Amino acid sequence: MADPQTLTPVDNGNRLPVPAFGNRLAPLQQFVRQPAVQRALPAIATTTAIGLAALAWFTMQSAPQAQLFAGLADADKSAVADALQTAGIAHNIDPATGALTVDADKMHAARIALAGQGLPKAAPDGDNLIASLPMGASRAIEGETLRAAREADLARTIEAIDAVKSARIHIAAAEPSLFVREDKPATASVMLTLQNGRSLSDGQVQAIRFLVASSVPGMNADQVSVIDQRGALLSDTATSGDMKAFQLQTQVEDRFRRSLDTLLGPMLGAGNYSVEVHADVDMSESQATRESFPKDDRALRSEQITRQVSGQAPPPAVGIPGALSNEPPQATTVAGNAPAAAAAPAGAPETQSNENAARAYEVGREISVTHQPQGQIRRVSVAVALNQGKKALSQADMAKIDALVKGAVGFDATRGDQVAISQRPFAKVEDESPAFYDQGWFLPLVKQVGAIIAALLAFFFIGRPLIRAAKERAASRAAQNASLEASLLAATDGQPALPPGGNRREITLEMIEAAPSYEARANLVRAFVRQDSARAALVVRQLMQEGARG
Repeated sequence: MADPQTLTPVDNGNRLPVPAFGNRLAPLQQFVRQPAVQRALPAIATTTAIGLAALAWFTMQSAPQAQLFAGLADADKSAVADALQTAGIAHNIDPATGALTVDADKMHAARIALAGQGLPKAAPDGDNLIASLPMGASRAIEGETLRAAREADLARTIEAIDAVKSARIHIAAAEPSLFVREDKPATASVMLTLQNGRSLSDGQVQAIRFLVASSVPGMNADQVSVIDQRGALLSDTATSGDMKAFQLQTQVEDRFRRSLDTLLGPMLGAGNYSVEVHADVDMSESQATRESFPKDDRALRSEQITRQVSGQAPPPAVGIPGALSNEPPQATTVAGNAPAAAAAPAGAPETQSNENAARAYEVGREISVTHQPQGQIRRVSVAVALNQGKKALSQADMAKIDALVKGAVGFDATRGDQVAISQRPFAKVEDESPAFYDQGWFLPLVKQVGAIIAALLAFFFIGRPLIRAAKERAASRAAQNASLEASLLAATDGQPALPPGGNRREITLEMIEAAPSYEARANLVRAFVRQDSARAALVVRQLMQEGARG
């Protein structure tokens, strides 16, 4: 007798090897051979292909990252990273900038989770300091707490600047007192820690100074000192006067440049000209007052004459006017020590008169005040470069452009203004923009396209072969089931089924295992026993021996 482990039943005249009972893959093969599994293989293959495509998509597709906190210290980053890992939130650390980033859709959840643990442990803001003020605190403690809160809020505000990593502010303000005649102005010191390789411009330093001065009553921007982590005094690089002069000069030049662009743009076209303007602005301020009195500009306003006469007046003259008899006698004079030739008649009266005159004049006065404000333009220099195309501009066209430029800037030859216009072929400027593969959108696009290609490859090279094989197995299984049904009908009726070729149809073990139902399998077993009873007995005995050993 043949060993049941090496039985080779026939199927349609072809002998197929039966797997040994001790084969480890036999249960899997039996499970796959079940009709229900065979019918579900196309759906299983399709689901597997879709799953592989989704796995490839999610593997290659990375979520956009968002920076969790800006300007964190290394100790805070370590604590935040540990807290995120404990909470199960994925995070990344940028190797270039050291920024701690998480998925954009999990940023708010991460911040809430960190806030619940009191992270990051940075300097408290003003609200926290005021909220922690104990009840019944003295006036001195309250004042220091308010000052510290103001310093903390100003520091957080300054840290919002991109180039500033951290900031510390110290405000020195004297307490107001009625017993002090002159109050000292408040002063402030700002300590900035800048990002690696970053620096602040003079305008940004001035903005920080004005920000601090505007937040403290009675403080002037000149009283604010700004230094960096290297100890360099930043506030000394640009004074307020220099910044004002520079801003005024920039505004004047921009106004002239916009005027020239408005005129030359429609005529020459964008990119066919270049304009540079330099304005020399006088920032000195002077004021002069002059008072003058015109020489001939006067008028008599009032006059008062007072006359006084003392003694007896001489007798009035009588007689014929013009006769010598009407003249009074002249007094005799005595020269030297000689005796008087003639003496005044005895009893002649003496007369004295005094006359005083007071006159008031109105004198004209002229007062002139000359004020020269800041921002006077001393000189303007304009240079215009024209792109020479295939045909150069004529001298008449150049003269017209020169007249337009002079009219736009208010050309004044007396103050030394200069206008230079030249036409030359412009050199082709190469595009300095980064290549398309260095753009920020290129890498995410490559990842998405790669995920789509991987999904399509998984579907065409894995999914479609599985579906095709499943369909072929389902078709062969359907044909085999039809053959089994015919054999089953022949076995149950007691008449052997004859194949189209006329040979007798034999019942095999594979036909029994592939029966669609329990009833069909039982009928096939009965037919198999009637067909070859000795072989069936051998199989039953072998099964009983294995059961006894197991």
